[in-house]
Amino acid sequence: MDKLSLLLVIIGAINWGLVGLFQFDLIAFLFGGQAAMVSRVLYTIVGAAGLWSISLLFTGHERREETTHAAADGAGA
Repeated sequence: MDKLSLLLVIIGAINWGLVGLFQFDLIAFLFGGQAAMVSRVLYTIVGAAGLWSISLLFTGHERREETTHAAADGAGA
């Protein structure tokens, strides 16, 4: 779930970069405008991924440590 959220946040960031630099909304261009239902669903999914990614700020480091410790424990057995 974390990698999917990160991928969606990256897509959203690229889209916002295009909007900021070139006034070009790639999602709206591909799916029929900002008001199109598909575009709105995608915007909502990217927004939800952004909210989910907030948790990565607080748990990302601990998860890596647990994985590293678990791998080290398994290698010695």
